[in-house]
Amino acid sequence: VPSWRSDVEHWSDIAEEAARFYGYNNIPNTLSAGLNERRGWNPVQQAENAAGALCRGMGYSEIITYSFISPACYDKINLPADSPLRNSMKILNPLGEDTSIMRTTTLPSMLEILARNCHYRSKAVRLYELGRTYFPKNDGSGMADEPKVLSLGAYGCGMDFFGMKGAVEAVLEGLRIEGFRFEAETANPSYHPGRCARVYRGERLLGTLGQIHPAVAENYGVDCELYAAELDFSALFESMGGTPVYEPLPRFPAVTRDIALVCDKCLPVGKLEECICRGAKGLLKGVHLFDVYTGKGVPEGKKSVAFNLELRADDRSLTSQEADEDVKGILELLAKELDSVLR
Repeated sequence: VPSWRSDVEHWSDIAEEAARFYGYNNIPNTLSAGLNERRGWNPVQQAENAAGALCRGMGYSEIITYSFISPACYDKINLPADSPLRNSMKILNPLGEDTSIMRTTTLPSMLEILARNCHYRSKAVRLYELGRTYFPKNDGSGMADEPKVLSLGAYGCGMDFFGMKGAVEAVLEGLRIEGFRFEAETANPSYHPGRCARVYRGERLLGTLGQIHPAVAENYGVDCELYAAELDFSALFESMGGTPVYEPLPRFPAVTRDIALVCDKCLPVGKLEECICRGAKGLLKGVHLFDVYTGKGVPEGKKSVAFNLELRADDRSLTSQEADEDVKGILELLAKELDSVLR
């Protein structure tokens, strides 16, 4: 084995080399024993297929980009000089400076393709990629950890922050991930500080999404708004729910109540929804935002946020008194924790 082939460590590696010289096309196809009926896909591969199908169903086209990039790509996305993402694995015999390191983020690759389409005068583009990133191991082996990232990128045709957020929500719900939440992110230099968010499930970070910072878009020669999302696929897979179980349609009608809350103007609507769910006493089945208002009749520095509450019991028809008691508990918790009162 040549001294520079450090990847050949086992007889199976030598067998792979022999097969390569012999020609993979000359080896007949066989089905290994013990494979399941789903064409041998393991759970991770099934999740990858499901994520890809969800993206394509929303109109996103798949791309496959190179795993090696230029060190200048980190400057183009405004990555700080001391960022750990700059600790990239260097290729010993690169084809050129533009392909001299292994990427630690898929964002430059996505932006390159978005910019290329923009320069070709494509009016609207929706793209996704399930690609690997590479982080050096600290064991001295010279090998890398290779986590996968599900990247989304889009511009044009009415795309905005909420459009990208909706796409991410659709992926998470399609993978049966429950209890996720979004939090504002202002410190990521690659994204617009007022149009960026992180998505969590519990304390586990699932990814980042938002509008690309205008200065970064300018670095790629683009004068339109670019939107992207980077989702940690390992975190997505580990957060997936179980097999869906059929539930019959409700036998009893729901009772609805509308509430308009006056709260601090900077308070995220998501925190209000979370508090409403915790304040309910078991009858709340749905919370739907339908209005946000600032102006005449609302104090300075405040906003009015209106929700529709759906209340229902599984074993009986609710009375107005029961529904009002549940709403009362919700309003008390809102006033106590978020200083939000009924308008």
